[in-house]
Amino acid sequence: MVNDNKKKNIKEIILAGGCFWGTEMYFQAIRGVLKTEVGYANGKTQNPSYEDVCHRNTGHAEVVKVIYDNQVISLPFLLSMYFEVIDPVAVNRQGNDVGTQYRTGIYYSDPADEEVILKSVHELRLEYGVPLAIEVLPLENYSSAEAYHQDYLIKNPGGYCHIGSREFKKAAEARDPSVK
Repeated sequence: MVNDNKKKNIKEIILAGGCFWGTEMYFQAIRGVLKTEVGYANGKTQNPSYEDVCHRNTGHAEVVKVIYDNQVISLPFLLSMYFEVIDPVAVNRQGNDVGTQYRTGIYYSDPADEEVILKSVHELRLEYGVPLAIEVLPLENYSSAEAYHQDYLIKNPGGYCHIGSREFKKAAEARDPSVK
């Protein structure tokens, strides 16, 4: 019974926030995130390669699959952390990365998450006062990125990242006040 209850606490959300290397490392640092994996989502093909995504117009976004314990971190708090490391009004770009694969997006597999996501995005839109470029869609397809992309910035600490050290530190120190 304990294992069944623990499984009920485990949730998943797919987030597109530009280059997935830094986005993955950022979410790995947040308390309550159990696992991350970089991949490709919501494109026109199954199981694309990085080369396909970058050069063959597959329509996929570079994403991070975030597996989290909702007894430790809530979806609204996770989304607020996500909003801190993206430019929500930039179309098809984050930092120096430009292209449709670098768009921002929130892709959900649990229909119950849609209302929470839409509310969070609406509140962010009110702060900005202009339309946002964040896609909010059900997850249509997802495939894991190649092994060399997984934990890339851990394996290559000098690698490029549009997320700065201040944001990584903030992620490591973040605690969701709504969860006890």
